[in-house]
Amino acid sequence: TWHRMWLVDQLDGTREFVKRNGEFTVNIALIEDGVAVFGVIQAPVTGALWHGAPGHGAFIRNGDQDIPLHAPRHDASARVALRVAASRSHRDPRTTALLQRIGDVTPVPLGSSLKFCRLAEGGMDVYPRFGPTSEWDTAAGQAILEGAGGAVLDPQGRPFRYNQRDTILNGDFIALGDPSLPWRDWLDPRD
Repeated sequence: TWHRMWLVDQLDGTREFVKRNGEFTVNIALIEDGVAVFGVIQAPVTGALWHGAPGHGAFIRNGDQDIPLHAPRHDASARVALRVAASRSHRDPRTTALLQRIGDVTPVPLGSSLKFCRLAEGGMDVYPRFGPTSEWDTAAGQAILEGAGGAVLDPQGRPFRYNQRDTILNGDFIALGDPSLPWRDWLDPRD
């Protein structure tokens, strides 16, 4: 019943932390009426910090400057392979099948919420996730990605909402740097 709340994940990417590969983050998101309205993600190993708010922009901090991020639009006529997040720790047969349906892809293995940050920066194009995540895993990344012009959608095309259900678990989603990509064509209608 909370109108406003903070979602905090003090260690996103626990498996990456245990592996000591540096691909873990701290995520903080402000939720208002179910919407992620502000997010901050910090990578402790590199010191990188991203922040954003839908409708107000997304940024990466460089020293004491905030550099604006704009998720680029994909030019289908360029025939460039889509860069798709392929989780190091959570790859499954449904993701593999989706990659085959997309066609020409370059898998980008990356852990934790860094995938949302790379989408916002334009370093990746698509992040599909089948299987449970918790609300604190996605809220900050969604705010940053939407601030950069991207989207985090459920299979029906609805943006994720928070603190709206009896569970903290999210369903399947697809995160896109360019929301105009033909993502519906890639989903299996049986899923």
